[in-house]
Amino acid sequence: MKTIHLALFGPGKVGTRLLEQVSEAKDHLGKHASIKIKWVLIANSSKALFSSKGINKDWQDEFQSNAIEYTSEDVVKFFSSNNFENLVSIDCTASSEFPKHYITLVKAGSHLIAANKVANTLSFEFYEKLRRELKRNQKNFYYETNVGAGLPVLETIRNLHLSGEKVTKIRGVFSGSLSYIFNTFSSEDIQFSQVLKNAEVYGYTEPDARMDLSGKDVARKLLILARELQLKKELEEVKVQSLIPSKLNGKTSLKNFNLRIGELDGPFHQHKQNRPPNQVLRYIGELDLANGSLETKLINEPANSALGQIKGADNIFEIYTESYKEQPIVIQGAGAGAEVTARGVFGDLLRISERLN
Repeated sequence: MKTIHLALFGPGKVGTRLLEQVSEAKDHLGKHASIKIKWVLIANSSKALFSSKGINKDWQDEFQSNAIEYTSEDVVKFFSSNNFENLVSIDCTASSEFPKHYITLVKAGSHLIAANKVANTLSFEFYEKLRRELKRNQKNFYYETNVGAGLPVLETIRNLHLSGEKVTKIRGVFSGSLSYIFNTFSSEDIQFSQVLKNAEVYGYTEPDARMDLSGKDVARKLLILARELQLKKELEEVKVQSLIPSKLNGKTSLKNFNLRIGELDGPFHQHKQNRPPNQVLRYIGELDLANGSLETKLINEPANSALGQIKGADNIFEIYTESYKEQPIVIQGAGAGAEVTARGVFGDLLRISERLN
């Protein structure tokens, strides 16, 4: 029986669902994969529950009673003093600071899994340094959920690239929230502000919808795809079309933005009116390998095309290569949500376990 020791950072929606999924699969993993999972650390931004003997499935009660304030040094000391075999740290946070500690975790003997996109979109200098340290310490780093949640997008692109298949272009709808917004707005007689409110109710957008409308999340995913194909790009090099009028940008409070959300209706009604016949609005990311350009933008798309026919909050990726010139590889499905993201992280965990002794 192979024992995998896990440290979870970020027991929010995705992290909590991951804990549940692993618990539900406990017997199956033991019987069919000879794997025993032991959670030894669960930490949020301020407190951590440490247990070298393992944390049980009723972790919330234990966390409330026994979690303590901690620092990154406390985590390293805990890892080092226990010398855990097959140790994996999982980042399910949305933190922009925590990924800066990845190298410290690797040096402390941990493999990495990240649902958090930040580490792969920091400076290219950090991107390369992290990979050098992983190689030096013989550790793995998996992050399939960085693009497309549970969809096998990065794995497909990585395999194509490693096999020598030249990828020429990638385009698609990379954001579940923007997918829902424009799928609904294009097909229904409804005000844009109402669609945006509905998207928030359904949990598709961030609490501040400007995070979605800014296009920055799509830009991060586009940069990750580019770097998988060995392009030395920085986030600042992505040409991003923001959908937020300057008068409603981050300088305006969230409360004021929500009060003035109706001001979005006019501009987006114009976009809708200006569409050619039988076309729909889509917010896409596009990576053109021929000229090395990365761009996010709102476009008109034929309703009967692959991008035009998606529904709900689906993501879709068109991957063009030398072999797939006219008919690209198309990957489509749920690209957001705690359930599918947690399942994708679980998949990364199984991939790492296959490589461990």
